[in-house]
Parts: sequence; C-alpha cells; structure tokens
Amino acid sequence: MVLLDERAGHYWQLNGTGALVVKALLDGATPEQVAERLAATRPVTPERAAADVKALVAHLVKERLVTDS
Repeated sequence: MVLLDERAGHYWQLNGTGALVVKALLDGATPEQVAERLAATRPVTPERAAADVKALVAHLVKERLVTDS
C-alpha cells in the first residue's frame, strides 16, 4: 500500500502490516481492536502490537495524512 500526500507530493510505502493497520482503521476498527488483531495473527505481544499501532497512527497524524479524531 502506498499513501500519497497530494498537497506536498510525498508518498509513503507501507509494509503488509502497516497496510493491514490502515485498512482496518479505515473500516472503522479502533487502534485497540487493530492491536488485538495483530497480536492474534502475528508473532507479536499485545503490548508491542499496541505500541506499533500507536506509533504508526502518530506518524500519520504528524505528516498530516490523517487526523486523530
């Protein structure tokens, strides 16, 4: 998955896990629900999954690709 900031002309390529996170959020899942899915389907602890989802969302907010509301 590639995200494009049309205003600035920048793009970000997400790996498979990042794409899964973004798709789940777009489908209405909360960050907590996404982290639970990751922990259930990937070799990662729930704490690490939650931290990774939080970090990705924070980065997307910082880059103004999404809002945190």
